[in-house]
Amino acid sequence: MNSTFFYASIMFVAGLGIPLMAALNGGLGAKLQSPALAATILFLVGLAVSVTYLFTVEGASTGLTKANIPWYLYFGGFFVMFYILSITSVAPHFGISNAVSFVLLGQLVAMSLIDHYGLVGALQYSLNSQRLIGLALMAAGVFMVVGRSTNI
Repeated sequence: MNSTFFYASIMFVAGLGIPLMAALNGGLGAKLQSPALAATILFLVGLAVSVTYLFTVEGASTGLTKANIPWYLYFGGFFVMFYILSITSVAPHFGISNAVSFVLLGQLVAMSLIDHYGLVGALQYSLNSQRLIGLALMAAGVFMVVGRSTNI
């Protein structure tokens, strides 16, 4: 199988899950009247799934004991926690489409900067006119999707 197609397919399915997760966790947070409790439950379920995957697919890992891991690589959890708390709090009031659309816009900006500068060890892909036009079109698409339902 073509690895590009395989990777694109996995990420497409992951992308399908983001609005669903936002709707589910937003609903849970609203029912519990606590976005933080809903986020905690989400992470506990995620922890159970990831630990099960770790031990059944990869086996016990010695990765934490390896040296030469830059300290900043451990901060991914901060950003996912901020996302989960934000989407859980905002989506029930702002709408799933609006919330996820602005998340997408933020992802477009961040991915462009990370790729252009090769930040945090990512592969470096310079911004060229084709990519800039694509980003502008995607940003315009985001505003067209949310434009009818917000006063932005």
